[in-house]
Amino acid sequence: MRIMKHRGPDDEGIFINGKVGLGFVRLSIIDLSPAGHQPMHSFDNRYVVVFNGEIYNYVEIRNELKNKGYSINTNTDTEVLLNSYIEWGEDCTNHFNGMFSFIIYDKLNHSVFGVRDRFGIKPFYYIKTNEYFAFCSEIPPLFSLLNKKPTPNYQSIFDFLVFNRTDQTEKTFFTEVLKLQHGHKLLIDDGRVSISKWYDLKESVSKTIGFDSPKEYKELFTSAIALHLRSDVPVGVCLSGGLDSSSIVSVIIENHTKEALNTFSAVYNKGQKGDETDFINEYKGLVKNMYFITPDADTLSKDLSTFVKLHAEPIPGTSPYAQYKVMKLAKGKVVVTLDGQGADEQFGGYHYFFGFRYKDLLKELRILKLFSEIYSYLKLHKSFLAIKYFLYLMLPERLRTRLRLIDNGSSLMPDFENSYKFRYGISRNIYGSKSFKDALLDHFEFKMEHLLKWEDLNSMHFSIEARVPFLDYRLVEKVLATNSELLITGGIVKPLLREAMKGLLPEKIRLRRDKIGFGTPEDEWFRTPTWQAIIEEILSSQSFKNRKLVNPKIALSRYRKHLEGKIDCAAEIWKWIHLELWFREFID
Repeated sequence: MRIMKHRGPDDEGIFINGKVGLGFVRLSIIDLSPAGHQPMHSFDNRYVVVFNGEIYNYVEIRNELKNKGYSINTNTDTEVLLNSYIEWGEDCTNHFNGMFSFIIYDKLNHSVFGVRDRFGIKPFYYIKTNEYFAFCSEIPPLFSLLNKKPTPNYQSIFDFLVFNRTDQTEKTFFTEVLKLQHGHKLLIDDGRVSISKWYDLKESVSKTIGFDSPKEYKELFTSAIALHLRSDVPVGVCLSGGLDSSSIVSVIIENHTKEALNTFSAVYNKGQKGDETDFINEYKGLVKNMYFITPDADTLSKDLSTFVKLHAEPIPGTSPYAQYKVMKLAKGKVVVTLDGQGADEQFGGYHYFFGFRYKDLLKELRILKLFSEIYSYLKLHKSFLAIKYFLYLMLPERLRTRLRLIDNGSSLMPDFENSYKFRYGISRNIYGSKSFKDALLDHFEFKMEHLLKWEDLNSMHFSIEARVPFLDYRLVEKVLATNSELLITGGIVKPLLREAMKGLLPEKIRLRRDKIGFGTPEDEWFRTPTWQAIIEEILSSQSFKNRKLVNPKIALSRYRKHLEGKIDCAAEIWKWIHLELWFREFID
């Protein structure tokens, strides 16, 4: 609890009964009074809960429970959760609209029930041995239970280096630590731990009717934002200037008091990669409290050690660092933030989704439509990126992995590469989807979680709760059940969202075609003298060489070409240095 006190600076509590111990540190969001203290006991004193997250529809559920005769004594969503479990048992999760990880201990049966939300917005890490089961919202506190240093998971490291992916399975970068998968539950009874799925997105989508109009989408999106604004503390929005976060801001301006709205943005010099100032400025005069921060090479070097420690696992890019700085900017001004995470996964917002769409059209033998779509893309984007992805997705699995290895400059050591390159997980799960719709489902299953993890760690490090209204499960299910033409067509992504936001969103943002998010000019940063010293030290170090993961000669050669401006391998450079610093911090 001490190690993760930043997650809950307002209160803390411990419950111990025989072989069961529950600890909690509280960040007060709903009902700031002592009534929200956790661990919380049920009215009959049989059950005890520790709960991280928010049940956004707790007001509606509370009224339903009261009608059933329950006496609800606080204004907390925690008490609603506990009584929901008493009323509906394990099925209570299907009543919740929210983000949550929780454990409920039954004192009578001495059993423990644990759950993680549908999409993995809130974390749930655990260690299971013959002697004990321990769980936590972050990884490092669990290390205090080990009698030795943790050991690295090399498959996770391979997937990170080659595919830029993490968190696609229950594995972490540490062999000792696992995570409860999103949409899963666990039961500990009589010393046995059983884990199963409580939420199946594919099954839910198959039973859902998609959106048939932008108006219908706008109504449900507005409802989702209203639920996510429920809070007894100040709320802000992380505004990138992109379509997704801007849509949230515009809906809040139209439906709620804009006087109380705060926005937080990372900006750079004009023309620099990642700078979206021109789009963010569309809200000047519309939003009263706009805050800006400019991450740079110097701030990253100063924050490097803290950043590596707080994330506890390597990250394949510096975009989460921009988010870290935005959360630091928000600290002291708000306790809750909203942002646009999850929209790209449900709408097909990344350029490689065009490849899946083209694959569908080819399989359906709609050749004229295929050529029309490719032509529209080329005309709009002046880029062959979607066509490259299309060709890549048509390749056999083994060849896809081989190409990714070549893309990484063939920098991996042969023994390491040969040990892990044909274990296929990511190549099959993310790039082997059979259709565009399957690709969207697979992204929710295997890809999106790492983005949510980084957001959770960045925000909670500064005692801020990050909320993601696009991941209201009602929205997700209906969007994924919607006709593909409304999600991606004519070289344009998110036509449904764009049409729904007509007259609400500034046209400059609504009609923009590029995608940046919280990008950073990392290629420039890594050419500065400060970073040259850091990178040269790491790539030349004996410890980097002794890992036998990345070939130091190839890494140094590629970095020098980067310095000369011959190539841009900033993403690779960051992965190499973050991985080495992670080894030094957690493994060595």
